[in-house]
Amino acid sequence: MKQFLLFQDHPVLSLLLWATLAIVLLYMARKQAHQAIRSFSRVLSTGFRLAARSVLGAEQRLRHRNREVLLAAGMIEVEKEIEREFLRVEAVVKQDLQTYPAFHRSMSDLLVKIDEDYSQSTEVPPSPPTWIAAVDAVAQIPESKDGGVATILGEIHKTLDRQHKAAMAEYRKSSGTRHTLLKRMMPTWRKLSQTLEKVGKTITGLQERAQVIDSRMNDYEAMRTMSATAERKLSSSSLTQFVIAGLVMLIAIGGAVINFNLIALPMSEMVGGGSYIGPFKTANVAALVIILVEVSMGLFLMESLRITHLFPIIGSMDDRMRRKMIWISFSILLTLACVESALAFMRDQIAADNEALKQSLAGVQAVTSSADNWIPTLGQMVMGLVLPFALTFVAIPLESFIHASRTVIGITVMWLLRLFALALRLLGNTSYYCGRVIISLYDLLIFPLLWAEEKMSRPRPAAATVQASKEVPQ
Repeated sequence: MKQFLLFQDHPVLSLLLWATLAIVLLYMARKQAHQAIRSFSRVLSTGFRLAARSVLGAEQRLRHRNREVLLAAGMIEVEKEIEREFLRVEAVVKQDLQTYPAFHRSMSDLLVKIDEDYSQSTEVPPSPPTWIAAVDAVAQIPESKDGGVATILGEIHKTLDRQHKAAMAEYRKSSGTRHTLLKRMMPTWRKLSQTLEKVGKTITGLQERAQVIDSRMNDYEAMRTMSATAERKLSSSSLTQFVIAGLVMLIAIGGAVINFNLIALPMSEMVGGGSYIGPFKTANVAALVIILVEVSMGLFLMESLRITHLFPIIGSMDDRMRRKMIWISFSILLTLACVESALAFMRDQIAADNEALKQSLAGVQAVTSSADNWIPTLGQMVMGLVLPFALTFVAIPLESFIHASRTVIGITVMWLLRLFALALRLLGNTSYYCGRVIISLYDLLIFPLLWAEEKMSRPRPAAATVQASKEVPQ
């Protein structure tokens, strides 16, 4: 520092001279410095703005791509639902309506039979007897005490009585026949009513299926036209599936952890408790591999049953090969479940032996286990047998989680790009205004010379007055 002092005995004076020299030099380079600062800040601001515009363009392209993927996935799902509805309609038609010609013929026969029975059961009023006129003529005969006339009238009375009884018997017989015919019509009417009711239910079911198909077709048309409503609906559905599938996956992971702790200890008796694969115990790695193989077999089983569609090559197999795949996957899964059940049975014995060994090494008398220790052992065996099959169903939420994660990841990346573009625009504005702040600070350092320049460039008051008086017209 001493070599820069102009006056060794007066350092303050030397510093003042250097400061004055620096201010003069800064004043002389003021214009060029301002231009350099403005150019640099403008370059930074323009660069950040261009980067923000590029990021926004990438965000727009990603949004368009996410929209296409979302609508395409929604259209595929709707197509599957419509296909299922058409298959159900086909099943209903094949099951109920393919016999419609026979049903129509049977119903026509029933109607003809009912019509015939009804025609036969029609009540025909009896015709008046021909002897009524004779009775009227006899009734007009004047009363007489002649015995022959009385005898004739008595015979006529008996004859009329017999004819009346015969007519009533004939009427009762015809009425009974009509009642028998009407009674015989009842089963036919009931059968016809049941058949019509069955057809009515079938038609109602077809109408409901048709309404569902119409609704899904409207959704499909909205997706095909890429409407904003369909996009929002699919996004909401994807987010809901993502959350629900994520919760189910967490539950499945908890079950896998329980399963791991259930077989990790007895696995040490099979592969050795002192061996390691890197920093991990071989027993833990073996238990984890068994659980992963069980999950894989469960996934293959679900794919072979065509419940999930993560591996299209499995779903596209012919039925014979697919059935072989089902039995192979189920056999391996059952074998591993039985192995886990056996390991769970060994777990309590190994834990009891280890505890007895620790107590003997500590000099404490070993405590014998109670006679009811078979209950937790049985529970562990059941868990070891059931948990592998329970983990099989993880394939269903896994498929939903994977399909929904595409939309969720796309939306997340889109928002991150938008935030990044906002940060770049903020940096661009900050760079621009930082240049103006630096220019102001630069002028603040040389303010004495700027103040002097302003005073010198300002016109004097007296000179300004004389100049103004000269300019006034006489």
